[in-house]
Amino acid sequence: MAVETERKFLTISTDWMHNSFKCIRLRDGLIASIEGRKVRVRVADQQAYLTIKGARVGYSRDEFEYEIPLNDAERLLERHCAGLVVTKTRHFVKEGNFVFEVDVYDGVLEGVTIAEAELSSPEETFPRPAWLGEEVTGREEYRKINMLRARLRAEQ
Repeated sequence: MAVETERKFLTISTDWMHNSFKCIRLRDGLIASIEGRKVRVRVADQQAYLTIKGARVGYSRDEFEYEIPLNDAERLLERHCAGLVVTKTRHFVKEGNFVFEVDVYDGVLEGVTIAEAELSSPEETFPRPAWLGEEVTGREEYRKINMLRARLRAEQ
């Protein structure tokens, strides 16, 4: 069984960019969500994935991810995500021996930047660089779907 353990933070500066060594373009679409569980389709550059995530318990949750044909992902994004698609650039940022994933959103979520610390266990320690701001792990207003819905309502 696959388990994802992560912590999420806002960023308070762009100093993380100095240590970015790789980036990829992502498009995420939510297919279904209920009681903290979700099914998502993602296109990462030219690869596509279907991801199933369980409800969060602390910093962890079950996560199952499967590569799918790119054409299938495009169709799912277009027809089965009810317009709930976000775009972002994910930067991989090295701090010592640790790598943060910093997501810089564009499109509807322009201006949102969130750093993720992917951990091997909830007890794992990681660096706290000066650019790392407030922790938002588990905060409902920072779930992608809630940020997207809030922005779409504001545009109406």
